[in-house]
Amino acid sequence: MEHLPKDIPMLVSAINFLLRDEEFDTLEEICYAYDVDKTALVERLAAAGFEYSTENKRFW
Repeated sequence: MEHLPKDIPMLVSAINFLLRDEEFDTLEEICYAYDVDKTALVERLAAAGFEYSTENKRFW
Protein backbone atom coordinates (compact mmCIF):
# COMPACT_ATOMS: atom_id res chain seq x y z
CA MET A 1 0.00 0.00 0.00
CA GLU A 2 2.96 2.27 -0.44
CA HIS A 3 1.23 4.45 -3.05
CA LEU A 4 -1.89 5.00 -0.98
CA PRO A 5 -2.08 7.15 2.18
CA LYS A 6 -1.22 5.40 5.43
CA ASP A 7 -3.48 7.61 7.53
CA ILE A 8 -6.88 5.85 7.72
CA PRO A 9 -9.15 8.89 7.16
CA MET A 10 -6.97 10.01 4.25
CA LEU A 11 -6.99 6.48 2.80
CA VAL A 12 -10.80 6.28 2.95
CA SER A 13 -11.07 9.73 1.41
CA ALA A 14 -8.65 8.84 -1.39
CA ILE A 15 -10.43 5.61 -2.26
CA ASN A 16 -13.86 7.26 -2.18
CA PHE A 17 -12.52 10.08 -4.35
CA LEU A 18 -11.18 7.64 -6.95
CA LEU A 19 -14.51 5.82 -7.06
CA ARG A 20 -16.70 8.95 -6.98
CA ASP A 21 -14.84 10.76 -9.73
CA GLU A 22 -14.96 7.64 -11.89
CA GLU A 23 -11.21 7.16 -12.04
CA PHE A 24 -12.02 3.52 -11.28
CA ASP A 25 -15.28 1.58 -11.48
CA THR A 26 -14.63 -0.82 -8.61
CA LEU A 27 -12.56 -1.29 -5.51
CA GLU A 28 -10.98 -4.29 -7.25
CA GLU A 29 -9.65 -2.01 -10.01
CA ILE A 30 -8.08 0.31 -7.44
CA CYS A 31 -6.45 -2.61 -5.65
CA TYR A 32 -5.09 -3.96 -8.94
CA ALA A 33 -3.75 -0.56 -10.04
CA TYR A 34 -2.04 0.10 -6.70
CA ASP A 35 -0.97 -3.53 -6.12
CA VAL A 36 -2.98 -3.81 -2.91
CA ASP A 37 -4.59 -6.93 -1.47
CA LYS A 38 -8.31 -6.13 -1.38
CA THR A 39 -9.04 -8.37 1.60
CA ALA A 40 -6.24 -6.80 3.65
CA LEU A 41 -7.43 -3.30 2.72
CA VAL A 42 -11.06 -4.00 3.63
CA GLU A 43 -10.02 -5.65 6.90
CA ARG A 44 -7.72 -2.76 7.82
CA LEU A 45 -10.47 -0.22 7.22
CA ALA A 46 -13.08 -2.40 8.96
CA ALA A 47 -10.85 -2.46 12.05
CA ALA A 48 -11.00 1.34 12.00
CA GLY A 49 -14.81 1.27 11.76
CA PHE A 50 -15.29 1.68 8.01
CA GLU A 51 -17.44 -0.63 5.91
CA TYR A 52 -17.37 -0.92 2.12
CA SER A 53 -20.66 -0.74 0.22
CA THR A 54 -20.48 -2.23 -3.28
CA GLU A 55 -23.93 -0.81 -3.97
CA ASN A 56 -22.83 2.75 -3.20
CA LYS A 57 -19.21 2.23 -4.30
CA ARG A 58 -17.75 3.79 -1.16
CA PHE A 59 -16.48 3.26 2.36
CA TRP A 60 -18.44 4.70 5.26
